[in-house]
Amino acid sequence: MANILDVSTAAKRFRLVALWEAVTWAALLVAMFFKWVLGYEEAVKIPGMVHGIAGFMVYIVVALLTARSLKWDFKTLVLALVSSVPPFMTVWFERRAARNGQLGELSVNAVGRADERTPASAR
Repeated sequence: MANILDVSTAAKRFRLVALWEAVTWAALLVAMFFKWVLGYEEAVKIPGMVHGIAGFMVYIVVALLTARSLKWDFKTLVLALVSSVPPFMTVWFERRAARNGQLGELSVNAVGRADERTPASAR
């Protein structure tokens, strides 16, 4: 398995930040449970700030930079940005982008990684 902490390319940075944003969402959801179900009002302060600044905002910036670097079309960029709102959708978008050839060397159809959807004549 590739090193997840390798951030040497735009695609690898995007993958790491998409996963990080999902992790911060999970922490925030756990904190929301503690706040709303168990009554600990202060439970969301730190996870909320970590998700908002170190998760959401960083994801938005990295998505914009990745879109520019990898020359995403407008539809792909909007989908990347919208996927930051529902919990865990950044992971779904990252997988979709890799499957559709939009994540450079991480794409399923990258050189040396042909899959069954690639026509035999293109291999």
